[in-house]
Amino acid sequence: MRAALAHTTGGVELIVVDDGSSDGTADAARAAGADVVISHPANRGKGAAVRTGVLAATGQTVAFTDADLSYAPEQLAGLLEIVESGVDVVVGSRRHELTRTLVRAGRLRELGGRVINGLTQLVLLGNYRDTQCGLKAFTAEAAKVIFERSRIDGFAFDVEVFVIAERNGLSLAEVPVTVMNTTRSTVNVVRDAARLVRDLFRIRQWSRSGVYEYGATGNG
Repeated sequence: MRAALAHTTGGVELIVVDDGSSDGTADAARAAGADVVISHPANRGKGAAVRTGVLAATGQTVAFTDADLSYAPEQLAGLLEIVESGVDVVVGSRRHELTRTLVRAGRLRELGGRVINGLTQLVLLGNYRDTQCGLKAFTAEAAKVIFERSRIDGFAFDVEVFVIAERNGLSLAEVPVTVMNTTRSTVNVVRDAARLVRDLFRIRQWSRSGVYEYGATGNG
């Protein structure tokens, strides 16, 4: 990761969040040279892990990617450049016309992804092609606005990112990615899709009640 971003202006702060794993992730991250390693005592979910890492970051531009390395680390540099050009939030899109898929996901996961993206229209104002891509970057200010207000600990947190950005007038750009799906993902399509649908209705309720607006804080 650090080598892939070696030419980034201002240096790189590498943060790893171990979300209650039992496989030695934290020790491996320290041995690999991570600047900050944060461990959750118990598994809380992807949203909670990303929130912890983003809010611990100290740089002017913040990005995250999936630990299964479906997206080569070199792609982060492109997102960071777009953020630094003046865009508040930059998100990868697996359904962008210029996206390249080197290894396809299983049919069930692909179908689940399409259903999820369709359901997101229940809570989003804009028409986005892919909310769930695990490659996103933010200005430090935008990251603070979003993740201090986020509440979802599971996979629906990606949708919540879009909702909070919309509700606070942040600019957002979708960009193509190169994706290599792996078998190492911890996603269970049926279980996680059911939880995501539940969380989408929670996001819709919170959005309507104004908890995502500037001046409100989440995590409650």
